[in-house]
Amino acid sequence: MRATDIIMKKRGTFIRGENGKQVLTGNTELSREEIKFLIDGYLDKSIPEYEISAWLMAVYFNGMTFNETGILTECMLHSGDVIELQGRESEGLKGPFVDKHSTGGVGDKISLPLAPIAACCGVQIPMMSGRALGHTGGTLDKLESITGYTTALSPEKFAQLIAQTGFAMTGQSEKIVPADRHLYALRDVTATVESVPLITASILSKKVAEGSDALVFDVKYGSGAFMKSVADARMLANFLVKTAQAMGKKAVAFLTNMNTPLGRKIGNFLEIEETIDCLKGNGPEDVMELTYALGAEMVLLAGKACNKQEALAMCREAVQSGKALEKFLENVRVQGGDADKLMSDYGKRRSEHHAQLKATQDGYIKIDAYKMGLAGVYLGVGRNVTSDPVCAEAGMILNHIEGDFVKKGEIIMDIFGKNEGSLGQAIPVIEQAVSYSSQKPEANALILEEIR
Repeated sequence: MRATDIIMKKRGTFIRGENGKQVLTGNTELSREEIKFLIDGYLDKSIPEYEISAWLMAVYFNGMTFNETGILTECMLHSGDVIELQGRESEGLKGPFVDKHSTGGVGDKISLPLAPIAACCGVQIPMMSGRALGHTGGTLDKLESITGYTTALSPEKFAQLIAQTGFAMTGQSEKIVPADRHLYALRDVTATVESVPLITASILSKKVAEGSDALVFDVKYGSGAFMKSVADARMLANFLVKTAQAMGKKAVAFLTNMNTPLGRKIGNFLEIEETIDCLKGNGPEDVMELTYALGAEMVLLAGKACNKQEALAMCREAVQSGKALEKFLENVRVQGGDADKLMSDYGKRRSEHHAQLKATQDGYIKIDAYKMGLAGVYLGVGRNVTSDPVCAEAGMILNHIEGDFVKKGEIIMDIFGKNEGSLGQAIPVIEQAVSYSSQKPEANALILEEIR
């Protein structure tokens, strides 16, 4: 077996058609043996990087079937360690184990209030999350803005904390799905990141490796999402759901709007603060809506409620009773964080490098999520490359959100940077992100549809 032959099989061949135009033929489905040969060869370095790059580009242009995507996911999954949670009832790991994955956005802190709410409803949640990259935020960076909090958990510690508190938050270790780590880095430099089958395999290999039985996907579309159009987001959602189901997992996907930022706070510690607001029951309306919708679905998939209404009521009760906030603070403590300092820092922990954005005219405002995310990178909220540091105290607080009417000179948002220079870089981008209209913009639904 040769890598070149597999590349040609996926690439196909151009021939001249009847009308004189070139037509692509071939591009036949790869077998399990062929996909495994490529992944194993890439990891043991018997197949050079340039050949894997060529294969990635062939997949980018020609796609993969659901069957191929499932096989690729399994090959990546078994390239390293898998966290085994099944068959450990005596240790308190009773399952079913349900997780949620977001495809990334700006101000998207949903995982943070969602996990303790669902855990209060009896769901056990193994949550393996990522870091900020590009214009999107990272759950791990937000959690690590809490003094002392660690996301570097061994598989045994991860399992122990799930049994103890109902959920645990960890990152991808060197031994978990190494094929994904290497392939993602290569996709990043070969302009093949946006391939739906490759995104699907990347997401699912990590989610299955963490031990999940069921998955809820929050697939975002719009300016602040990786999938800009509804059609592309729907395609990704279908790939995620169908591939997960083919691997024996229950799965549901929500298509959600990311044209404007979620909530009123963007930044690492700022989003921890907004999480506390949500767990007290007074978070922003959009964040609460999406948290409850995804939480109810997790409760349903875990078999803890008979219908959506009952599941929603359970989630709301977890917040109203104060149990969800207690659960969040319990997780902070068991993962090494200082919960008392967290609560005393609330509302106070801000960068000294501060500016305000004031309305330049009267009108209804729109706020572009992508440009706000880019500004966040300049401020220190996110990173351009994985080695960039982030600033816990950087970010933006929105005093007004999309659809609000503002008067000229009114403060739209407070801006905090890692240094004075960062403010100078970010503010022009933020100014471009905010536009004004004499007509109130039409309100778009936050949740467009569900895919089952």
